[in-house]
Amino acid sequence: MSTHAKRERLLLADLLEATGPDAPTLCEGWNTRDLAAHVVVRERRPDAAGGVLVKQLAPRLDKVMQEYAAKPYEELIQLIRTGPPRFSPFQLKQLDEAANTVEFYVHTEDVRRAQPDWTPRELDPVFQDALWSRLERTARLTGRKAPTGLVLRRPDGQTAVAHRGTPVVTVTGEPSELLMFAFGRQRVADVELEGDKEAVAKVQEAKELGI
Repeated sequence: MSTHAKRERLLLADLLEATGPDAPTLCEGWNTRDLAAHVVVRERRPDAAGGVLVKQLAPRLDKVMQEYAAKPYEELIQLIRTGPPRFSPFQLKQLDEAANTVEFYVHTEDVRRAQPDWTPRELDPVFQDALWSRLERTARLTGRKAPTGLVLRRPDGQTAVAHRGTPVVTVTGEPSELLMFAFGRQRVADVELEGDKEAVAKVQEAKELGI
């Protein structure tokens, strides 16, 4: 597994273990047990994981999620920590990096930032650049449901258009914070918003911006 994806995987596993199975998360309706089950099902049950995107498969996903959530919490943590099964596509380093770096980063923050005593996490510039690279490539997907035009901007001025339209709201922050914002975690993202007051309010209050 790649450096970034492996590190975030282990951080998530350690955090889930430390907080226990009943801690809150930023994922509406999910506690840490539910989030752990989601991560495991995503990697180990592709026959059900498609229910995230395909409505017809949603009932199967719900059933499989319930089955995994009923497993011992320690078993779920171990399955996350050890990674995907031997013949999983996620074993391929490039796919692991592309698909899991952002997934594990966001879910780690889903747990961290849901706790009352959370503090900002220092990220190295190389990791920030890696997150920006992925955000640039998927900006249109992450912003496709935005209620206004949406531009994501790094402090150094680099931008990515997430949604075309007017009026335009520009969101400025580090790539890690822009990711949290674009993935529907606007409330806890450390960013600055510029634009028409009503448009800014719509973006801040949107339940989801894309994906």
